[in-house]
Amino acid sequence: MKASKFTGAQKALIIKQAEARTAVAESCRKAGVSTAAFFNW
Repeated sequence: MKASKFTGAQKALIIKQAEARTAVAESCRKAGVSTAAFFNW
């Protein structure tokens, strides 16, 4: 199995940023993660 590119703390930060904003796609684009991966988290 492939190791995750992001640590747990980084994932939490990206999720919190997405909660603060209205556009999830924008947060994902800035972090360099796909929206599918974001919703799997």
